[in-house]
Amino acid sequence: MIHSRVPVSDLREHVGRTVSVCGWVNTLRLQRQMQFVIVRDHTGMVQVIHKRDNGPLEAQLEALTPESAVKITGRVVDAAQVKLGGLEIVPEAVEVLNPAATPLPIDEHTGLEQRMDWRFLDVRRRPATQLLFAVQTTLEQGMREYVYAQGATEMHTPKLMGTASESGAEVFEVGYFGRSAYLAQSPQFYKQMAIAAGIDKVFEIGPVFRAEPSFTSRHATEFTGVDVELAWIDGVEDVMAFEEQMLVHAIAKVADAHGEAIAEHFGVKVTVPTAPFPRVSMADAHEILRKGGWDPAGVKEDLDPEGERSISAHIKEATGHEFVFLTHYPVGIRPFYHMRSADDPSVTLSFDLLWKGLEVTTGAQREHRYDVLLQQAAEKGMSLEPMQDYLNVFRYGCPPHGGLGMGLGRVLMVMLGLDSIRQASFLFRGPNRLTP
Repeated sequence: MIHSRVPVSDLREHVGRTVSVCGWVNTLRLQRQMQFVIVRDHTGMVQVIHKRDNGPLEAQLEALTPESAVKITGRVVDAAQVKLGGLEIVPEAVEVLNPAATPLPIDEHTGLEQRMDWRFLDVRRRPATQLLFAVQTTLEQGMREYVYAQGATEMHTPKLMGTASESGAEVFEVGYFGRSAYLAQSPQFYKQMAIAAGIDKVFEIGPVFRAEPSFTSRHATEFTGVDVELAWIDGVEDVMAFEEQMLVHAIAKVADAHGEAIAEHFGVKVTVPTAPFPRVSMADAHEILRKGGWDPAGVKEDLDPEGERSISAHIKEATGHEFVFLTHYPVGIRPFYHMRSADDPSVTLSFDLLWKGLEVTTGAQREHRYDVLLQQAAEKGMSLEPMQDYLNVFRYGCPPHGGLGMGLGRVLMVMLGLDSIRQASFLFRGPNRLTP
């Protein structure tokens, strides 16, 4: 008789019946009279108990190694004294689907870098890390729900470009049939083309490549970007309002589905934010921070990580809010395609969104007027010829528009209180890591 596979989390419904459980050997306690095997699947752990009898089952259980893939068929019995769900399985058949070599290359004391070399084992053995990917799935689902409800179209833009995008710096060059191509640093130009193509609201979740030799806890050379572009906006405020509503919806979904598990595994409470989020201009942020002794020389245009943490702490104290939009960045530290303020041409209609002191999003109203765009590119000393395809977008009736780019890993990092973005992706890519 074939017994269908039952997830460990559903065993309570099968007490008294014979079932099959498929999973990995978590731990073995092979005593003189009894054999105990803890089996783990993606839903939980269960204890398998066998009284030694010199039979074939005893020999099979004795030969098991930690992390071997097994199929255990047996009767589910009530066992109130057992911590794992108050259940046990009394085995009738043991099938080793794939034995694990011994010893294992990592254990609970192994450092993060070595665990990254054996990431599949690391994820498999850590319920918290598996939870991270469940949270990521729910977060993405929540964002998609919101943007779809707003009438957005999900696009898939190219990741190979014929010219280096934006500034031309920090791009990966790859061979392309005897010439050079570049991996896209962002879908920026392409999502603007989609707006010019008459697609009203553009949404994309996809890979982003940055050839930055950054060895920080928040940088990666390949990460997942969440991009939005909105047509016919009245101003950058429309973009910020869209983002905060999207985040409120998605974070509420995560809190609802995983709030208890996140508290248990990560020791973090997921707080659903309220909209609107606080907004602070860069000029005001500088003033607040300098009063507190930040940048004593008074030379920094942008905020460094310490400044970002400090302004977030200030806003949290003043408003109780974990999020803050930093707005009106100086022209000098923003790309040429950000629209400038009519009231003050030295600043752009742009923003960064900080969550608990970490920048998770950059956004802006784009400059859609062809002549102004040419002028702004020239001011930045940019060569127009390689950008001709992009610039052509604005010659034939491109509407006012704006958008944002968000780092999915950074959002997860803050949400779960992780120390490093390395932990927020499945297989991390950084200047020193190109494997596994």
